[in-house]
Amino acid sequence: MGGGGSTRRVTFEADENENITVVKGVRLSDSVIDRMKEPSSPSGRQHRSSGAVNDEELKKRIAEELALERARRDSEAQKRRLFGKLLERERISSNEHLTRAILRERAATEEERQKAQRFAKQLEEKDRELKKHDAYYKEQLARLEERSAQFYKVTTEQYQKAADEVSARFK
Repeated sequence: MGGGGSTRRVTFEADENENITVVKGVRLSDSVIDRMKEPSSPSGRQHRSSGAVNDEELKKRIAEELALERARRDSEAQKRRLFGKLLERERISSNEHLTRAILRERAATEEERQKAQRFAKQLEEKDRELKKHDAYYKEQLARLEERSAQFYKVTTEQYQKAADEVSARFK
């Protein structure tokens, strides 16, 4: 509509009445169709004398445009398929990576659990050993206390005996 050129690409084809229509369903006016039929030249638009040549040339241009559009769509479809395959491979690869990571974590967890069991057994063994030592030393302590009590008793008796003898001598 304005003076600036549109960057939008429009493809068109001829319908059964040789009218030119836009593929996306937009109808063009007769004046636009006439302008499209006219070849463009640097000195301005020139009318050809033969309408059949214009129609043939127009049909040829339309066929070329349609072929280009189909090729572009096919190329885009192929790109989408390739991209889909690439995404699928990437998904599979990430799933495999995730699976390997999970397996590594499970193995590490199992190893840690086994270590904890070993340490628990070692701790129980140490605890039993400490209880044995505790019982042994309590027994030894009781024996020493008994001996000490016997020595004290003997010593006290001897002291008393000696004190009695000294008292009896110096009375």
